[in-house]
This record gives sequence, C-alpha cells and structure tokens, in this order.
Amino acid sequence: MSATELTALLLFATAMSFSPGPNTTLSTALAANLGLKRAMRFCLAVPMGWTLLLVATGLGLGALITSVPVLRLAVKVLGVGYMVWLAWKLAGAGQMSQVNAARLNVTFWQGVGLQFVNIKAWMLALTLTAGWVFNAGGQPAANPYERLAITSVVMMCFAFSSNFLYALVGSLLRQWLAQGARLLWFNRALALVLVATALWMLTV
Repeated sequence: MSATELTALLLFATAMSFSPGPNTTLSTALAANLGLKRAMRFCLAVPMGWTLLLVATGLGLGALITSVPVLRLAVKVLGVGYMVWLAWKLAGAGQMSQVNAARLNVTFWQGVGLQFVNIKAWMLALTLTAGWVFNAGGQPAANPYERLAITSVVMMCFAFSSNFLYALVGSLLRQWLAQGARLLWFNRALALVLVATALWMLTV
C-alpha cells in the first residue's frame, strides 16, 4: 500500500471512526452510568467485532449480504430492533443505582455481535473493501490479503481509540450527572440519538 493510499485511509478512518454512531453513543452511555472500567469491555469488543466484520466482508460476506435482499433486510431489522431496545432501557434510567445488569448490560460478545447488525459498520467495511483492499490506485490489487491485513489493523486501532475517547468523556461527566435529574435527561438524550440512528438505518 502506497504512502498516498495509507494517508487517505487514515483520513477516512478518522472521519468515520470519530463521528457519532451506535458504538460511540453506547460507549459514552456505559461509561457515564457504570464507570470507565465497566465500559472498557465494550470498547474492546468493538474493534474485535469490527475486525471480524471487515475480514468477513473482504472474504466475500459483504457481496453475499448486498446481493441477497432478504439477508440485507435481516441485518437491518436486527440492527434497528437492538438499537430501539437499548434506547428504551437507557431512557428509563434516572439514577446510577438503577443502571445495573438488569437494565443496561452490554456484554463483550454482545458488543462484538452488534457490529454485524450495525449498518454504519457494514457501509464502512464495504467501502474499505472496495477502495483499499481490492483496489490499488485505480487498478485491481495484486496483494488483496496483505492490504486487508493492513486495513484491519488500522481500523482496529481507530475503533478502539474512538470508543475509548467517547467513554472517557462519559466517565468525566459521571460525577456531574449524579446530581438531580441530570442523568435521566442525559440518558434520554443518548436514547434519542440511538433511535435517530435506528431510523437512519431504515433508510439505507
């Protein structure tokens, strides 16, 4: 991969990874409600799930999903359903004592699986596969598997960094949110972001 391609990849990864989405919203919510330590398992799950998704896309799963309408619809419905379910649980938490395993508990493997029903993650994986894995300066790449490995490592680092940053912000707000009804409105605002994301997922 040339220096020009790598630079373009880094710029693209920065713009896509640090923009708000289901992952960064959940990282913020988990850290604000449960603390940074509890949010770390999700911050680690995202890069693992994302890497598995990118590798699977590069090996042909992406083409299969996009070419079979019922599979694409299934991914979309599962993703929207999960986002709305999380939003509902989050919107009802007004005190940190209410945010426990029964109300908002995203396990490591749920975090990994979430990437496979995240339309933003699918769009990103398909774009990267077409633009950087199988394409080399406008020509078919001679080393797609090597380029897939490079792209996967880059995106894994960005996936962790972006979610950790959002989680860190959430944890810094934790003490301030503990006062009065601030946490309730904060959680409801994040729940609205999740619902808006779910609605957007229905349009793509």
